[in-house]
Amino acid sequence: MARAYASRIIPAPAEAVWPLVRDFNALPAWHPAIKSSEIEDGRDADTVGAIRSFTLADGTHVRERLLELDDCRYRFRYNFEKPAFPVANYISTFTLIPLTDRDASFAEWRADFDEPPGESGRYVDIVSNAVFADGLSALAEKTAGQAIQAGATRWQGFRPAKVFCASVIRGPIAEVWRRIRDFAGMGDWHPDIHEMRMLDGARPDKVGGTRDFRVGDNGLHEQLTLLSDHRHKFRYRITKTTMPWLNYHAGVRLRPITATNETLAVWTADWTASPNDDLALIPAVHHDVFQRAFDTLNERFFARST
Repeated sequence: MARAYASRIIPAPAEAVWPLVRDFNALPAWHPAIKSSEIEDGRDADTVGAIRSFTLADGTHVRERLLELDDCRYRFRYNFEKPAFPVANYISTFTLIPLTDRDASFAEWRADFDEPPGESGRYVDIVSNAVFADGLSALAEKTAGQAIQAGATRWQGFRPAKVFCASVIRGPIAEVWRRIRDFAGMGDWHPDIHEMRMLDGARPDKVGGTRDFRVGDNGLHEQLTLLSDHRHKFRYRITKTTMPWLNYHAGVRLRPITATNETLAVWTADWTASPNDDLALIPAVHHDVFQRAFDTLNERFFARST
């Protein structure tokens, strides 16, 4: 199975970009390779199962079926009914992720498919670059600075987590992951973390291992519950704290930004606490813990040269 992939930062909020890209018949409005498009059988463009029939600039005719449309998570998925290339089992997914430190979005376009025998990599390059990367570049140009429509709400009001923090780290994903996957190393990229160590001599990549550290006068224990080098992701839970919450689980996921060789970092957290406590806890975790850690990573390790 081959994978084509492209991603970039779109300089407009997801709420402004999504109305354009969710329209399964709107490719000619933003993708330079698409000459014309129509939805078959008179269906609406947001009907799951609808087929778009479109023509490329070189005259190639393509048919694609909408398999999934998610307005809450800014994602749609489709397949080939009549492929543009001699590939099989083609499934493509387009996702927007809002950034939380600016009015911008991370756009990710990927596809999994089987290539013909003897042509390994050929269509990965074509789809990744001529289709996905060129399309995202044009989308960024078309929607730059676009305003949010009246009445639009992020995530349709249903957030992915109590705290959702998404920011760009100015380094390639392999290097960013090398910095943050060390579960005992957060003191290097958060100025308020002190005396961090793994308990009982555990390795920092041992799932189930617990780190002990201090934030100011408060001591905490956090246990690693997931570590994935494949998905550039880790999760953990708090097992000892003086803070007024229960069942705290949090995690970081990295994604590559192929257009600039940078990294999207998303940090989420959920817990149980009283509504009054959450009024202070949610912004404190977002700004003082997660965003400050991302900012410190950029300042210490990925500052742009002038």
